[in-house]
Amino acid sequence: MSSNSNNDETRSGRRQQNAKPKRKRHLFRTIFTSLLVLFLGAILLGAGLFFYYAQGAPNITESELSSDTSTKVYDADNNVISRLGAQNRDYVKSSKIPGTLKQAVVSIEDRRFYKEHGVDPIRIVEAAFSNIRGSSLGMQGGSTLTQQLVKLSVFSTSNADRTLKRKAQEAWLAIKVDQKYSKSKILEFYINKVYMGNGVYGMETAAKYYYGKSLSRLTLPQLAMLAGMPQSPTNYDPTRYPKYATYRRNQVLAAMAQNKVISSAQAKAAEATSVQSGLAKTHPVTTVTNKSQKYIDAYLKQVYAELKADGYNTSTDGLRVYTNLDMSAQKHLYNIVNSNNYVAFPSKKFQVGATLINPNNGKVTAMIGGRKTGNVSFGLNRAVQTDRSSGSTIKPLMDYGPAIQYLKYPTYEPVKDTAYTYPGTDKQLNDFDDKYEGTITMRKALVESRNIPAIRTLDAVGITKATKFLSGLGMTFKDKLTLQNGIGAYISTEQEAAGYSAFANGGTYYKPSLLNKVVTKDGKSHSYGSTGKRAMSSATAFMITNMLKGVINSSNGSGTAAAISGLYQAGKTGTTAYPDDYVNKVPASSTMDSWFTGYTKNYSLSVWTGYDKQFATGGYVTEDETKIAQEIYKYEMTYLAQNENVSNTDWTKPNDVVETTRNGVDEYYIQGYPGDTTTSANGGTSTNAYSSSASSATGTSSSNAATTNRSTSSSTSSTDSTSSSTSTKQEPSGGSGSGSGNDGNSTETTTSSSTSTTTSESTGGSTTTGGTTSTKSSAKASS
Repeated sequence: MSSNSNNDETRSGRRQQNAKPKRKRHLFRTIFTSLLVLFLGAILLGAGLFFYYAQGAPNITESELSSDTSTKVYDADNNVISRLGAQNRDYVKSSKIPGTLKQAVVSIEDRRFYKEHGVDPIRIVEAAFSNIRGSSLGMQGGSTLTQQLVKLSVFSTSNADRTLKRKAQEAWLAIKVDQKYSKSKILEFYINKVYMGNGVYGMETAAKYYYGKSLSRLTLPQLAMLAGMPQSPTNYDPTRYPKYATYRRNQVLAAMAQNKVISSAQAKAAEATSVQSGLAKTHPVTTVTNKSQKYIDAYLKQVYAELKADGYNTSTDGLRVYTNLDMSAQKHLYNIVNSNNYVAFPSKKFQVGATLINPNNGKVTAMIGGRKTGNVSFGLNRAVQTDRSSGSTIKPLMDYGPAIQYLKYPTYEPVKDTAYTYPGTDKQLNDFDDKYEGTITMRKALVESRNIPAIRTLDAVGITKATKFLSGLGMTFKDKLTLQNGIGAYISTEQEAAGYSAFANGGTYYKPSLLNKVVTKDGKSHSYGSTGKRAMSSATAFMITNMLKGVINSSNGSGTAAAISGLYQAGKTGTTAYPDDYVNKVPASSTMDSWFTGYTKNYSLSVWTGYDKQFATGGYVTEDETKIAQEIYKYEMTYLAQNENVSNTDWTKPNDVVETTRNGVDEYYIQGYPGDTTTSANGGTSTNAYSSSASSATGTSSSNAATTNRSTSSSTSSTDSTSSSTSTKQEPSGGSGSGSGNDGNSTETTTSSSTSTTTSESTGGSTTTGGTTSTKSSAKASS
């Protein structure tokens, strides 16, 4: 019995042992089958997606395969104004291309070129493993030569366009090209199309550029050098980066040896040759471009900068770029600043930066980056530089605009022009004339560009709200703004013209745009332009504009040299002072910079003038020369006003703005916020309740805060600013534009409450480092 029992146990154990391998095999088959199904499903899904994308692939023609890839730039009237990368290529037929060059290109770019059919799955897998091992000999990509040719001929090289859909279409077109053309023809297209650096396209042209010879006369190492350059033509330029060029050339030679088209001995001999051996000492001009037309140089430079920022390659993408450039306005502005027919410039070194914008859509229609720049192309664009202080042109943007917007100041708001020291410091702020005018109106303070009332007003508004207001106008700053920036901030003419545009159009900010539309080689269109955003109330825009008219029209305005008879316009001047330790080294009343920014309902133009090296000998702007910025504005705006398609109309008062008359002057306030309606601005105690509550909301606690604007004026204060000489009625200026005004100095007799020992410049911030402003200067203040 025990024997049988033992046998049964043995058989049972064997059955259990045999069952375990069976279960494992079954589980393995299940997992394998599932993975296989998933793999096949993925292939089918990928194939379906591939053919779905491929259906939308653009057509490709022989002319596209053989044509250049230059970027064409158009003005607002769709006229071609520039061709970046336009080519005078020496197209070479396949029969004239050395066999060694063909072998070199195939070895380094696509060694299975003659075996695959447009795409190469094996190459894709091989490239992936080579990248992992780090032994790819430069063949990191999975694209075949045919795919590269298609990409250069049809598609954009922008990173944003490197999508799965684009890659599928690229592969599909490569298959079609491979079916239609011979390998010899495809290689011919590629060798003639690739970009070779320095504006050179095609390897025959490159041979003449770099070596002064045709391809047929080049040596093995020279041909290998050219074959390797398309991967990174700038970095592998043998004339500029011989170390990197040598590395790349040797990669090509090693690939040729591995592909058995040359021997190892030939490769080593070629590697021993200097990469700069045989290089030409001079290089022929190989591109045709209109960028030599100096009047569009700065505009084009900014266009190309914006395209590059968006990921486009303007040398190889074959773009059609439609800009907002008004060629007529651009040429006239260029002629104004580059001749003596309009303005008497003191020297060739005297510089200009200017930007013209359509305030109703943000389109930049003209831009000047400098004058008398010689043969330099794409040089410093002073129109977009932010390294010079704006001077008093910042006052409407940072001080008075926010005061109306947030504190509901009327145009006749009493503001104090009395002794002022920056809170927490011993720095005293002064005006250009070393005088105080006591309690004056906001209108007078802005028209005459008085510094102290501007800073007191900013103090009342608060830096936080002022910064918010500027941000709504597209102006942001790395460092926190301070009170001193209320008379000078580092912004560009482009930013300022766009900011003032919001005053011109009733309160809407449009981001400035040079580009209108970009069309890539595959016909895909990318539209540009700005969607307007409300930056301020229409009341704020109207009231600032109404006051800024007086800067030009009033006899005591600081910008009378910009006056244009019969034209409805408004604007603001600005100058920047030299620091205390330098002011005695330049003539009295000299400044570092002079600005004028003005506008009509159709145009906004900001102009900066000065010297690149303002501390060099003769690098100062004299008092008379500060008017040059106004004169440039005047002559350009006069020209633009002649356009019969542009109307000359005045600004209309919004419904929530109330007109009133004070001391014979038309003034304005926001409905419900009339301010002190019972007391004259030249004395008396304010009874207005909203002012104190609004001012206290800003959190200012300094004794210098502008909440004191409505306190009883000093007995030594000046007469009321709303005298008949400060007329700002909404009617065209009758001035001749001769600049006969006093350029910022009040024509009224005032009694100063004290005599300042130092003069002050309205820009303060221009002499700062890290936000600290020099408040002492002999330079004239806010002209």
